[in-house]
Amino acid sequence: MAGNLKGKVALVTGASRGIGKGIAIGLGESGALVYITGRSVHQAYSTETSSGSLLDTKSAVEEAGGICIAVPVDHGDDQQVQSLFEQIDREQNGQLDLLVNNAYGGVRSLIDAKGKPFWEADISLWDACNQVGLRSHYVASHFAAKMMTQRKQGLIVTISSWGGLAPIFGVAYGTGKSACDRLAADMGVELKPFNVASISLWPGIVGTEQFHQLADGNLEDNENNLGVAAISDKFNWETPLFVGRVIAALYNDSALMRRTGKVQIAAELAANYGIFDEYQYCPVSLRSLRFLLPQGLPMLKSRAKFVPDLRVPWWILLLSILKSPKI
Repeated sequence: MAGNLKGKVALVTGASRGIGKGIAIGLGESGALVYITGRSVHQAYSTETSSGSLLDTKSAVEEAGGICIAVPVDHGDDQQVQSLFEQIDREQNGQLDLLVNNAYGGVRSLIDAKGKPFWEADISLWDACNQVGLRSHYVASHFAAKMMTQRKQGLIVTISSWGGLAPIFGVAYGTGKSACDRLAADMGVELKPFNVASISLWPGIVGTEQFHQLADGNLEDNENNLGVAAISDKFNWETPLFVGRVIAALYNDSALMRRTGKVQIAAELAANYGIFDEYQYCPVSLRSLRFLLPQGLPMLKSRAKFVPDLRVPWWILLLSILKSPKI
């Protein structure tokens, strides 16, 4: 099932590269008009790790069949965010069908922290993880909801992480992701009477350049980190475009309002919708036996397709994690 977004207006924040870029392309290939944001048209968030720009994303979206409008926005500046939504309101006659809260400013700081416990890391790590992240998601949702509730339709997707359930990259990261899940849930309650859905989306392990750097930075000095076994190779990794295709299909889900306010797992939605990545591969959920068993039995990775795709309830998985002597 592929999402058909012709005539729809979407906004993807933090789309210079990585997941945001893949999401924008996925929405574009479904025919959407996509607004994308980043700090600069010509460079991504960090010049030290930059591998793309808004113009690169714009070109990729248009090549995929969409219409793309690139707007430089610092999501740490509320006035710039407000101006962005005023521009969309003006240019699209009040129409905004889909907001994807993806902008995140904490990757560089997490890499620099090198997996230190929170009392040894700089206090600024909190703001780096949650200013452009949790807070900016709230701000963007505030302005998007003003537009969507007027038309009584829309979807707000907040990109979160399984780090909101269990520790992987430290206190500041995990607390922010858990709060993103709660943000989506509470927004869902208030938006539901207006036929606007709010979803917290958990991608799996997405093979972005920044994630490679984050993983490498934590592997060296953080052997007991929960995420180490899962990120030490590319087993079951998702591509950014895969996440975009899932969101495009999610928008057209006839059961969307029954999903509102809940955490949704990208791989599980993909299995339900019949979505594949650009390599015709559909990764499994991080709570699938097909993913979990090979973590303890690496010889199964080459034979993973023979392992049943059965999902372990999160409470059982979390219980086993918390009882592990490695945590």
